[in-house]
Amino acid sequence: MPLYEHVMIARQDLSNAQAEALNEHFGTVLKDNGGTVVDTEYWGVKTMAYKINKNRKGHYSYIRTDAPSDAVVEMERLMRLHDDVMRVLTVKVDAHDEGPSVQMQKRDERDTRRERR
Repeated sequence: MPLYEHVMIARQDLSNAQAEALNEHFGTVLKDNGGTVVDTEYWGVKTMAYKINKNRKGHYSYIRTDAPSDAVVEMERLMRLHDDVMRVLTVKVDAHDEGPSVQMQKRDERDTRRERR
């Protein structure tokens, strides 16, 4: 099955538990349609570059999945209809990276982007 990565932004006035419950809810939608959730990360409340629906901040979540395209289409449709979800980004990838995402790594563990002179 194809591999996907999803980033979801939920409204800022939700609690942390409610934002993480959204991950579980959409994970069950994938499982019901024949997919599997490989990994889920809750990145926390972050400030956005511009306002979305009069919100300056949002709860960011990251989901790695292994699912057929029909399951992903259904999950995205339900995310667009959900009142608490502001934005969704889905990317098809060739392989999932091992370990935590770049957002969850400590600054010391990240690769240096370029050497300072």
